[in-house]
Amino acid sequence: MKYMSAAEAARLIENGDHIYIQGSTSIPEVLVDAIADRGHELRDITVYSAFAVGRRPSPICRPEFKDVFFVDSFFVSNSFREWIAQGYGTMTPRFLGEVPALFRDGTCRVDVALINCSLPNERGEVSFGVSADLATSAVECADRVIAQINPHVPFTPGDAVIHMSQLSAAVEVDDPLVEVPTAMPTEQEIRIGNYIAELIPDEATLQIGVGGIPNAVIRALENHKNLGLHTEAMTDGVLPLLEKGIIDNSRKAVLPGKSVASLALGSKALYKFLDHNEDVLFKDVAWTNDPFTIARNPKVMSINSCLEIDLTGQVCADSIGKKIFSGVGGQHDFVYGSSRSEGGLSFLAMLATTAKGVNKIKPVLTEGAGVVTTRFQTNYVVTEYGAVNLRGKNLAERAKLMISIAAPQFREELEREARERFGHSFSRIY
Repeated sequence: MKYMSAAEAARLIENGDHIYIQGSTSIPEVLVDAIADRGHELRDITVYSAFAVGRRPSPICRPEFKDVFFVDSFFVSNSFREWIAQGYGTMTPRFLGEVPALFRDGTCRVDVALINCSLPNERGEVSFGVSADLATSAVECADRVIAQINPHVPFTPGDAVIHMSQLSAAVEVDDPLVEVPTAMPTEQEIRIGNYIAELIPDEATLQIGVGGIPNAVIRALENHKNLGLHTEAMTDGVLPLLEKGIIDNSRKAVLPGKSVASLALGSKALYKFLDHNEDVLFKDVAWTNDPFTIARNPKVMSINSCLEIDLTGQVCADSIGKKIFSGVGGQHDFVYGSSRSEGGLSFLAMLATTAKGVNKIKPVLTEGAGVVTTRFQTNYVVTEYGAVNLRGKNLAERAKLMISIAAPQFREELEREARERFGHSFSRIY
């Protein structure tokens, strides 16, 4: 494998190419910068992205490049959020676990995959580290694979491994991965975490999202035993449970003894923990997020956050009104998978109000809000005011339960709305 400069590697990009840019905290930013430097000579480039945490807005998001780079995102990241909001890019709705099929069947053509890789091992293999998710399928399908060879990328066993001979170009860089500080839970989030932890049994298999509420749940699990991990995103929060043996994966049916994830985001401590760690496997998101694979584990506990919920249990997690904020991610996959797991439960958790005091439990969802989890799938909903189980409840019963965990100052208004919407069926039980 011949190493070359980033500028030389960028010359491999051709007009009309469809480019996949690796995500998580491992955006190959040196390569992206080099391609942006060619922006005035390229035309009609489609850029695919998904869940990612960038240091800054992407350098391809400049007004003079509006007809050069067309961003088509499967999960709107901070690097592209404003660009897409301004109408210069868009997003393709798809459950994250189903995106690899779009690459593999040619629905979304991939000409070039840009990835951020570890140093090679003794066999000449490199790992694309903390982002196996869509990168696995993109690398598989791309005509050209261009890699940063980066000492800061951990070598993670699993699907995110490629031999150097399969690379079209390799560029040596010294570019630390983005670090995502561990969100310290607030008092209200700690209450939510305690409500959820009380419902999680020993020997459960965990899928845990990202943020203060998931971290509050993790902190409340320190007296549990024999937990397992099969998740989309791995964060620093699980490290204490792994180090103390609380997560030992001994009761999992799928890959027992192994923690399974599709991507990771966190601190240098997490990245160091993952490097050459044979107890952790990073897998293609088509596999980790397959609801039928998830369901093979017993007692799957799916824990995710959301932006707002209506009285019937419709969950919005990807948009603020009409503005796309993020994406579906694995929420739907794990909600469904946990529902099919023996003893499984799913939890959708949020603070009852926004930071500005706006109610997040709505009579109906905000105009334009996207439904990520339908009312037919919602199980437990949790706020700082309690946890309610909507499973098997009719619309009127759901409204009553949802009102009970709303912020007290909004309950009277919600009750009026529910009486108007559901009529006598609500009044007779309230």
